[in-house]
Amino acid sequence: MPKTEIGADRFLHSHPHYDGRGAVVAIFDSGVDPAAAGLQVTSDGKPKILDILDCTGSGDIDTSKVVKADADGCILGASGASLVINTSWKNPSGDWHVGYKLVYDLFTKNLTSRLKKERKRKWDEKNQEEIAKAVKQLTDFDQEHIKVEDAKLKKVREDLQHRLDLLKKQSESYDDKGPAIDALVWYDGDVWRVALDTQSLEDDPDCGKLANFVPLTNYRTERKYGIFSKLDACTYVVNVYNDGNVLSMVTDSSPHGTHVAGIGTAFHPEEPLLNGVAPGAQLISCKIGDSRLGSMETGTGLTRALIAAVEHKCDLINMSYGEPTSLPDYGRFVDLVNEAVDKHRLIFVSSAGNSGPALSTVGAPGGTSSNIIGVGAYVSPAMAAGAHCVVEPPSEGLEYTWSSRGPTTDGDLGVCVSAPGCAVAPVPTWTLQRRMLMNGTSMASPSACGGIALLISAMKAEGIPVSPYSVRKALENTSIPIGDSPEDKLSTGQGLMQVDKCYEYIQQSQNIPSVRYQINIKQSGKTNPSSRGIYLREAHACQQPTEWMVQVDPKFHEDAKKLEELAVFEECIELHSSDKMVVKAPEYLLLTHNGCTFNILVDPTDLNDGLHYYEVYGIDCKAPWRGPLFRIPVTITMPMVVTNRNPQVSFSKMLFQPGHIERKYIEVPHGASWVEATMNASSFDTARRFFLHTVQICPLQRPFTRRNVITFSSPAAKSFTFRVVGGQTLELVIAQFWSSGIGSHETTCVDLEVVFHGIKINQEEILLDGSEAPIKLDVEAPLATEKLAPVAILDKIRVPYRPIDAKISALSSDRDKLPSGKQILALMLTYKIKLEDGAEIKPQIPFLNDRIYDTKFESQFYIICDSNKQVYSSGDAYPNATKLPKGEYNLQLYLRHDNLQILEKMKQLVLFIERNLEEKEIIQLCFFSQPDGPLMGNGSFKSSTLVPGIKEGFYLGPPPKDKLPKNSLQGSVLVGSISYGKLSFAGQGNHKNPQKHHVSYRVSYILPPNKIDEDKGKNSSLATKKTVSERIEQEVRDAKIKVLGGLKQEKDEECMEWKELSASLKSEYPKYTPLLAKILEGLVSRSYIKDKFHHNEEVIDAANEVIDSIDRDELIKYFALKNDPEDEEAEKIKKKMESTRDQLAEALYQKGFALAEIESLKEVDKSLASATTEGAKQDMEKTNEQSNDDDFHPDLFEENFNELKKWVDVKCTKYGILLVTNERRNLRLGTALKVLSDIIQDDAERAKKKFYELRLSLLEEIGWTHLATYEREWMLVRFPPSLPPF
Repeated sequence: MPKTEIGADRFLHSHPHYDGRGAVVAIFDSGVDPAAAGLQVTSDGKPKILDILDCTGSGDIDTSKVVKADADGCILGASGASLVINTSWKNPSGDWHVGYKLVYDLFTKNLTSRLKKERKRKWDEKNQEEIAKAVKQLTDFDQEHIKVEDAKLKKVREDLQHRLDLLKKQSESYDDKGPAIDALVWYDGDVWRVALDTQSLEDDPDCGKLANFVPLTNYRTERKYGIFSKLDACTYVVNVYNDGNVLSMVTDSSPHGTHVAGIGTAFHPEEPLLNGVAPGAQLISCKIGDSRLGSMETGTGLTRALIAAVEHKCDLINMSYGEPTSLPDYGRFVDLVNEAVDKHRLIFVSSAGNSGPALSTVGAPGGTSSNIIGVGAYVSPAMAAGAHCVVEPPSEGLEYTWSSRGPTTDGDLGVCVSAPGCAVAPVPTWTLQRRMLMNGTSMASPSACGGIALLISAMKAEGIPVSPYSVRKALENTSIPIGDSPEDKLSTGQGLMQVDKCYEYIQQSQNIPSVRYQINIKQSGKTNPSSRGIYLREAHACQQPTEWMVQVDPKFHEDAKKLEELAVFEECIELHSSDKMVVKAPEYLLLTHNGCTFNILVDPTDLNDGLHYYEVYGIDCKAPWRGPLFRIPVTITMPMVVTNRNPQVSFSKMLFQPGHIERKYIEVPHGASWVEATMNASSFDTARRFFLHTVQICPLQRPFTRRNVITFSSPAAKSFTFRVVGGQTLELVIAQFWSSGIGSHETTCVDLEVVFHGIKINQEEILLDGSEAPIKLDVEAPLATEKLAPVAILDKIRVPYRPIDAKISALSSDRDKLPSGKQILALMLTYKIKLEDGAEIKPQIPFLNDRIYDTKFESQFYIICDSNKQVYSSGDAYPNATKLPKGEYNLQLYLRHDNLQILEKMKQLVLFIERNLEEKEIIQLCFFSQPDGPLMGNGSFKSSTLVPGIKEGFYLGPPPKDKLPKNSLQGSVLVGSISYGKLSFAGQGNHKNPQKHHVSYRVSYILPPNKIDEDKGKNSSLATKKTVSERIEQEVRDAKIKVLGGLKQEKDEECMEWKELSASLKSEYPKYTPLLAKILEGLVSRSYIKDKFHHNEEVIDAANEVIDSIDRDELIKYFALKNDPEDEEAEKIKKKMESTRDQLAEALYQKGFALAEIESLKEVDKSLASATTEGAKQDMEKTNEQSNDDDFHPDLFEENFNELKKWVDVKCTKYGILLVTNERRNLRLGTALKVLSDIIQDDAERAKKKFYELRLSLLEEIGWTHLATYEREWMLVRFPPSLPPF
């Protein structure tokens, strides 16, 4: 654990009791394992972890369902399992909240993978046993029946074969969704208690029972945790919210958070060398990495974490998370951080990012936010030798090659300080190892945070007020510079932090007011937004001197006393420039609490090409020992200008040692859109690894960057292509990886040739409006001769949706109430999506997507589910593409904010569903040399050669109408891309796919209204052949039948009313088949059934009435003939006959079901009767009388089933269940399962729950317990009782 580098060991040697004691650190990360090595107690014996929270909600379980225990102390769990309660558990109300969770939803991807392998191994063993049994049964049958001719015996053999085939197939299609755990929550009169049933995780049926569970409560109350099972070794804690209606199961989403916590605070009394930087500090774990998103942070997680940090009165926050941003020091999270720092005096430390070595690669929030201490990653010779085990460590320490660099796009330094960026630290128990080596600015941040915890420990012990302002100033002014040049500050910040020197500074300045100096800079004469530094990057900005107006505002904490602190604040500041020839500033300024303004003149005109860094800094005239009170970074990148006609740049004989970085700045010629470069490495022995990194900065966009890792195993040349923006400065960085070539003393020689290409077009993004008109395109090659070979495709369709429902609700105050007292609100939007075919889709919300930090909106999250509540996908700011089968889906979008008016405005938020077209559906657009080409079909345009100075025009035609997707919703847009140039490098690109070209543009086509159906309305002429009285009589009859179909049958009175009306209509319209079919339908759909036996007899009678009303001979004659209707009358007859046939088949189908149900009920009666005592002889006799009828029912069922087979394919989805029933009755369970599985698999629509329930019962009846368990687990995936909480 590196501590010497930052002076922590020296500090602790002098102050052994200031080891973090009294400091509380909030770890905003992927979660911390309380069972990990070194994270149990502090150096002074206090609990190490005060609280563990899942701020994302990914571990939430809906426990709003309340049940009561029966007389035997049993309840029905949310998963459907019967659970026994421990009678010793105290529950005054008797209310038990139940919920369940699929355990894989709580585990990391790596842990899940390990468990799946182990479970699959055990499952395979059981399946192989059953396969062996099935093979033996089949072999025994074949030996007993050498020649099988009897039909029944053939079916028996088929059944045995089907059993074997099913077992083999199941092994191939095995997809483990994991077991479910049942959760129980109750209030014991003092606290909310939680118990889990984890039997599904155990091999031993006596392990994991609910009644044996030792109840837990919220972690902060008793600081206890559990482990699911010995196999997973995964630690968890619980927290109960919202009066028992939400249970939060907290597990980590990666080892990252535990590792980070260990670097900062681990305490190993037996092995002090393994201690973290501040072993005496306590911590709270705030999980911001959402397990549903593979550990990515969410706005919800970030906000709740800040709420928790303030609530726990933390001193420090460490956040080793981040990403690029388009707007530095901006957004909802930054606003909340500013409040936490300014008002609650929290010190926020965060990683700068791992996106270097190019400039302006610092990530948000660590490297881009003024109130956050951004930390870069440093590696010392000792770290290189000890942790990285390099052959020969570097002679001196340096910044890791990949560590992100400043400045921010608004000129701020970006990196504040640096700290060791690697460590061997604790990891969660589920990894099955105690410690692990990790490196990154993620490791540097907790190293710095631990160092600051030492300072806080000392400050609290000695009564020095703790302020993030004073601590940061002390850090910056006592750090040791890394590197020799001023430009190195952009990589390392003020340098390597030094705890011992920092503490001396704090002691000396303890009586000085805590002030943050806010810098706002504007260029004179410009209305551009203010910045925090001066960043002259583009060529035009470096061609003349510029004047800048600087506003310095001292900022005090919100609790500062106006008279005692603000009114008396006055500082005489002496301004210094690091180079007065380039940056000129006034000598002095008088600063009061109202701030001060002064001007700076920057003259870059005499600078050479390349990177230049300067500072203007203010020194307290009365106390110069304080060092700079504020700094104004001035970064200038003087680009070289490319003037030759065929624009290319060469850099020859660049010499590289490990860690060496070459930065080249080039003004990309106007009109250039891509670069073809060749890198040649020579003069080396062992393999060399390089970063080739390019960055351009465009307004209000994330830095336009491309980073390649290139490895040369021997001297060679490598070529690559990348996109550029014309007119903008390109930073091109070549860096030899810090550890590459260590041990070899040969210098690598690199030559680089960069050739600019470009084709200029009159419109980059093309919109085809849905008409037949083509779009005219004008192109030219402004730089050099280029091959014009346009390619355009449409490969996606974007369908717009408005929400069908919008609800705003106030969230629970126990974790969603801001420190300011504002309550967070949630807007739930529901969208209905229909897919005519299976497709890969991606939801897109243009207003919200692709922003986490640079947005004023708190968070977004969506879930896609079907009508059964099965969740297929979830996501947030970065939606995922998901493969969905055909069907209807609900997409629920969850938005959070504390401003009701803002949420109200979003109630009609437009969402797009983007679907990838199948390969056969992708439309290749055509180009034409004439405007009439798309309709006339001539004048196609393929390619040509563009000569500088000469424009060329051609037309892009719309897609052919017969290629358009059918039945698309109005407003849908086809989306694709278009490219124009041809790459010089052989083998690069795909000439049929513009997306393979590094420069492609978007092309869209608005789908026109669907073609009007010319046949619509023609069928009304037949109705006119009837008289008015006949038509009225028909309409009245149909209306009465419709009324009958709409009657409810949920109560006795309603059933009686329905029965009376159906009898009345039967007498009024005797033998009218549609009426009788509707009566049968009403009986079948009835949910209120008192006597099942009587009900099924009614169904049989109603079915017989339908059957008897139909002239089956007439039907047979009609369908025996080939009928191709040529007129409307024949078409009408055909439809009527088909409808009658369907009604007959439905009647036979329902009758068969009713017969089977009666048979089943009688079997139950017989079982009950045989178990009765001697005193129930009379009932037995009655049952025996009924059983005499059983001899007829099998014949009736068989007769009915054979009749149904005449009219329909009984293997189809609609009628196949009756075939399954038939096979089951004949004890051919293998065949029954085969038929049922085929029905489920072949069903175009989503299979109903009853199909899967039937399959489960068949598996249990056969005795395949391992398959039954597997099916039961899948039932909770396909048919969950409710949607998971957001």
